[in-house]
Amino acid sequence: MDTPLPIRTALLSVYDKTNLQPFAQQLHNLGVKLYASGGTFAYLQQAHIPAEPLEHLTGFTELLDGRVKTLHPKIHAGILADRNRSEHRKQLEERDIPLFDMVVVNFYPFHQAVEQQLAIEQSLALIDIGGPALLRAAAKNFPWVVPVSSPDQYDRIIEELRSTGGISRALRQQLAATAFATTAAYDALIAQYLTDQADLPPHFVLSIPNKISLRYGENPHQQAALYTDPDLTYFQKLHGKALSYNNLLDMDAAVRLILEFDQPTAAIIKHTNPCGVASAPTIEAAYRKALATDRTSAFGGIVICNRPVDPLLADALNEIFLEVILAPAFDDTALEILKRKKNRRLIQWDPQHARQLLTQHRDIRAILAGYLVQTRDVLSWNPDQLQVVTHRQPTDAEWTALEFGWKVVKHIRSNAIVFTFTDRTAAIGAGQMSRIDALRCAVLKAKNQDIDLQGTILASDAFFPFPDSIEKAAEAGATAIIQPGGSVRDPEVIEAANRHNLAMVFTGIRHFQH
Repeated sequence: MDTPLPIRTALLSVYDKTNLQPFAQQLHNLGVKLYASGGTFAYLQQAHIPAEPLEHLTGFTELLDGRVKTLHPKIHAGILADRNRSEHRKQLEERDIPLFDMVVVNFYPFHQAVEQQLAIEQSLALIDIGGPALLRAAAKNFPWVVPVSSPDQYDRIIEELRSTGGISRALRQQLAATAFATTAAYDALIAQYLTDQADLPPHFVLSIPNKISLRYGENPHQQAALYTDPDLTYFQKLHGKALSYNNLLDMDAAVRLILEFDQPTAAIIKHTNPCGVASAPTIEAAYRKALATDRTSAFGGIVICNRPVDPLLADALNEIFLEVILAPAFDDTALEILKRKKNRRLIQWDPQHARQLLTQHRDIRAILAGYLVQTRDVLSWNPDQLQVVTHRQPTDAEWTALEFGWKVVKHIRSNAIVFTFTDRTAAIGAGQMSRIDALRCAVLKAKNQDIDLQGTILASDAFFPFPDSIEKAAEAGATAIIQPGGSVRDPEVIEAANRHNLAMVFTGIRHFQH
């Protein structure tokens, strides 16, 4: 039977004093004797709530500017004692050590060191030692002790004390699990901070405090949630339904792509692949050019812009069904126009913050055997690494198109092929099992959209294993090709390009996306 644990004593040692006064007052009113560490004791004293300072129990005042105040055998023994063991009770009685039925602790705010980018010496001062030790001790001994790690738990604890006279084992176990998760996340945050982001450490740890429940996962029969930190949230929903799992994946792909471009650029994303990307003097013109690549696939997709949405663009966006629209800002009139679609999500995103996050974190994917962790692919266009391997050099216009195509193909699922003009995509082939099939898909899409590929360039995310793709590209109308190179058949591939008077550039960099 789950007999509620009576609470006669409680130890309070908190940095965050949110709702501490009413909580402590109600504990006192219920007959609980309160013990408190230095700052918490001073706070309770000022609030006229009776409490005993821990130094009366330990016989020690705080040491080393407060670094040592709760690390004492009399405190931890009162928490860790097994009350079913007579020898434990005897040892406590001999040393006049009280039992603690509840431990209320939260930690120094180390997250401030991360947020404010404090110097290392200041950051170390914010690492809590005594608090996690107290909380872990209470959680370890939850059959006899209630570990309280957040002000969010205060109301439920008081409610259960009032209704049953104690705290149930089920709630104690739940609080213990939360306590260990809290200390683990705290340690992980510190480990993250101290680990060079370029390293892949022996133990990969994460601290992600918030959980946002999603309607479902990729499919309705799957559960899903977003674990995130407020500092990682570079976007804000202004309108529409709640974001879904798939929305968030598409948004992430869209942001990574659009960060490649400085000029006004718009992209349309479907299932994490771009189905159209374009740059233009105005953002409305950029969107219309992007849409022209593949009007069919754009239906139900998401649009991202790197410039504010004005009324002209808002009218254009309203012409088709779109799930999500992302922009750095929305003109008031544009917002009014776009809000006419009740469920469509309108997202304001911060390019500067997103760019910062892109370089600060790693990519993680789950597999059955564990987690794959890698540094992010932040390499892009680098003229110094390019090598023209054909007889013919690219023209100025072709160089412009080659750069545009290389920036886009990096963000298409492998095998990836993209035909582009100087400022917009013409056809995209994504996620095929062979490169020639990816190229054929792109050509077929262009045909279906009545797009003439004459004069385009072709970008490939990886090398061409055979010259057949070069023959097909020339037949489709491409005049220049950019690819990593590195195939054992590079000489045959280059020979095919020369035979068709194509310019070919090797980058030496592969951009696979599995």
